[in-house]
Amino acid sequence: MSVDAQTVRRIAHLARIAVSEEEVAPLQGELNAILAFVEQLGAVDVSGVEPMTSVTPMAMKKREDVVTDGERAADVVANAPETEDNYFLVPKVIE
Repeated sequence: MSVDAQTVRRIAHLARIAVSEEEVAPLQGELNAILAFVEQLGAVDVSGVEPMTSVTPMAMKKREDVVTDGERAADVVANAPETEDNYFLVPKVIE
């Protein structure tokens, strides 16, 4: 696959990049080189390679998923201007 000058202008327009006529030819060469490299990557056999998210193997630290009330209701509402029974009191906004 190769990119022509019109495609370079279209990509620049879509990316909202101002490209002068002198810059079109070098950009065309760069885009063609990128696409050639991507085509080379498609030829690599990765059938036995596991997908990975990091170059070093690691396990996520997990905690037990337990539903609790937090046991900190008094701490949460401690700085509120007005509270009642561990609930925030707010002004009425709908009449």
